[in-house]
Amino acid sequence: MTDFQNLGLSGGLLKAVAENGYASPTPIQEKAIPLILKGHDLLGLAQTGTGKTAAFGLPLIDRLLADGKVAPKGGTRALILAPTRELVNQIAKNLISYLKSTQLRVTSVVGGVSINAQIKRLSRGTDILVATPGRLLDLVDRKAVDLGTASYLVLDEADQMLDLGFIHALRRISGLVRDERQTLLFSATMPKQIEDLAKSYLRNPERVEVAPTGRTADKVTQSVHFMDQKAKSDFLLQQLKANPDGMSLVFCRTKHGAERLMRRLSQKGLAAGSIHGNKSQNQRDRAIRDLREGKINVLVATDVAARGIDIPGVSHVYNFELPEVAEAYVHRIGRTARAGADGDAVALCAPEEIGLFRQIEKLIGVDIPVAGGEVPPLSAAAGRSKRGGQNRGGQNRGNKPAAKKPPRKRSTKNHNDNTPGARPQKQRRSGNRKSAA
Repeated sequence: MTDFQNLGLSGGLLKAVAENGYASPTPIQEKAIPLILKGHDLLGLAQTGTGKTAAFGLPLIDRLLADGKVAPKGGTRALILAPTRELVNQIAKNLISYLKSTQLRVTSVVGGVSINAQIKRLSRGTDILVATPGRLLDLVDRKAVDLGTASYLVLDEADQMLDLGFIHALRRISGLVRDERQTLLFSATMPKQIEDLAKSYLRNPERVEVAPTGRTADKVTQSVHFMDQKAKSDFLLQQLKANPDGMSLVFCRTKHGAERLMRRLSQKGLAAGSIHGNKSQNQRDRAIRDLREGKINVLVATDVAARGIDIPGVSHVYNFELPEVAEAYVHRIGRTARAGADGDAVALCAPEEIGLFRQIEKLIGVDIPVAGGEVPPLSAAAGRSKRGGQNRGGQNRGNKPAAKKPPRKRSTKNHNDNTPGARPQKQRRSGNRKSAA
């Protein structure tokens, strides 16, 4: 078995590795660390929960220490981008644990918290900046940070950043980082957009792949129950009450659906919390902390929690609603069976979700065992689009085509602009896909 000592890390980092309880490197760490230490650009493909943060974090810190440089005022020596606040915070937490015996500084910036406090911290300079793309560009526009000082660029969970619509932000940010740099790109899946991204940003990269695309964690026991959508809440309640000592994550598709389900579970006597894009960063942090500390044992979430939450004690993941993108299923169930533990992933599938379910099975290459209910025919999903037959707000329109509305008559009453006969102005939708991160 390979030991961390054989990977070329310095003595100080080997001590940090031991203090963090890492006995031996994971496959992605074993393959990536030596290549990064040699200065290669890297394309790393690995499923969630395989130790990617240490795979790039440990050699990155080693190289920064070897440089012997000082963090520039208002700048950073290394930039790490991640798609969600939770993942940024998790990466920063891990890096800080590796840096206890050094003078290197780690700064994280995400949306949902005071930007003025972040500007103040960045003015002192930092060795490693971990950020979400949206908040980072806000800081760039305010001239609060100089990315031209960064010699290292890491894109973590790049596929999710593309799913969230960050491609233009990534292009702009990469253009602000110095040309002479080492670039590392990590992704759980390899769609064509990631290939194009790698060709654009990486120079003669080494490629490291440790698990087939879409493969789920080995120690997760999967099952599916087929039932009507209306029956899901009562079934979930029974499951959770039958496992009072377990720690569970429950995934919903929409923010409002997650909040509504959390309130129902709480009303039924369960200690539950929620995390989604409508929550402030402090609320999201508090919900995760409450789960870790046992103050709650059920956390209802949208896919903002599908990556970046590392809570070893999670015993069950419930897919209350199947995700519209099959890859998200892999990340959701990867929140259990962490750190060598076992875990259960239970999917609740309504007839109109059978198409989504079949896409998941095709992706992971596994027939998920049926634990209850009758398998509906694939025709039950007729009329649904490839994205699940839902509008952007996530409201299920069902299988019937929408009835055409008669044309609206112009009113003679005054409206928003106080002009007789004028149409009322449409309200702007609050938030967008990026704000959910």
